[in-house]
Amino acid sequence: MDQPDAIDAFAALAHDTRLAIFRLLVQRGPDGTPAMEVGRLLGLKPSTLSGHLASLKRAGLVTGERNHREILYAPNLEAVNGLVRFLLRDCCGGDDAACAGVSLPDCVP
Repeated sequence: MDQPDAIDAFAALAHDTRLAIFRLLVQRGPDGTPAMEVGRLLGLKPSTLSGHLASLKRAGLVTGERNHREILYAPNLEAVNGLVRFLLRDCCGGDDAACAGVSLPDCVP
């Protein structure tokens, strides 16, 4: 991930509702969650939810796949991993021992 993409991702996550949506989608996993279910779980109106999901999708943090009459949204874990790698790319100037205290979630290769 390059710096402009990282800035877009951070900007998308820098809103309490979008962050809550993203965290919910990460919790629910890569199979996807219907948009209406996301709205119900977070108490969001469809029009509000739609705008926030569009922002997360434009930033590449979530994917949306049509399944009959509904759209399933899922976290784009590849993009999330890219964001984490971007943050830690030059960790401690390449000194692996100094970065030993950095723990990554299991989903980050």
